[in-house]
Amino acid sequence: MDNREEVREFLTSRRAKITPEQAGLPPGSRRRVPGLRRSEVAALADLSVEYYAKLERGNLAGVSPSVLEALARALRFDDAERAHLLNLAQAADGTDALTRPRRRRTKDQWKPHPSLQWTLDAITAGPAFVRNGRLDILAVNQLGRAFFSDVYATPGNQANLARFNFLDPASRRFYPGWDQAADVSVAILRTEAGRNPHDKDLHDLVGELSTRSDEFRTRWGAHNVRTHGTGTKRFHHQAVGDLTLAYEGLEMAAEPGLTLTIYTAEPGSPSEEGLRLLASWTATPRTPSPAPPSSS
Repeated sequence: MDNREEVREFLTSRRAKITPEQAGLPPGSRRRVPGLRRSEVAALADLSVEYYAKLERGNLAGVSPSVLEALARALRFDDAERAHLLNLAQAADGTDALTRPRRRRTKDQWKPHPSLQWTLDAITAGPAFVRNGRLDILAVNQLGRAFFSDVYATPGNQANLARFNFLDPASRRFYPGWDQAADVSVAILRTEAGRNPHDKDLHDLVGELSTRSDEFRTRWGAHNVRTHGTGTKRFHHQAVGDLTLAYEGLEMAAEPGLTLTIYTAEPGSPSEEGLRLLASWTATPRTPSPAPPSSS
């Protein structure tokens, strides 16, 4: 993904989303494009029109933090959009978006260390899994594997939530609010593209989905980004029916770029009962440890 093109399309798309009224400007007339004019963004950010036009052409290399912050304020960025702009600027400068080097390993190269799998296995009341920014499921507890049974059912998905979302018809049942789930998937991928612009596996995934899914291609062109940390989602599991689950996404300090996500249900709710039922169906008896040798 070319960084200059990414910057240009991101800033253009954000400018188009802000109305003059939202920016505190008179509505004016004869607007040929939606949103703000370049001159209006430049005025709001206290920049010259020429300098802002240069930035919107994709030239973020060497831009100071104060200018980036002024742009974020003028375009009314949320936290995810502000972070994405900083990532794009760092990529333009040739520096990594994270504060320490990232180990750029493919899914097949990454294996959970034993203590991480033990931690996942210790979580028994809700699905728990580790994913990367490409939405590959890298490690999962037993209930999580049962919860994502549709994802694992199709080998072509390669346990990737974005492929499942856009290429597997089962996702329309699994996500009752499919459009919102699709929006979130693409926003996470777009955020990762800004954070890690040289990830070949991500490029390949975006190319595959853009070629095979009109729904994905339209959303990718919207340049929306997202911080996906906490919230509530609705699911329909083929075995236990409707589930409304809260989620918490935790960035892993020991594995930069990976997220541990845990789904839980409200205590006493039908969804908690559904998770219990799913857990009981998937439970396997532990093999008893061998008895110690007789001392006789």
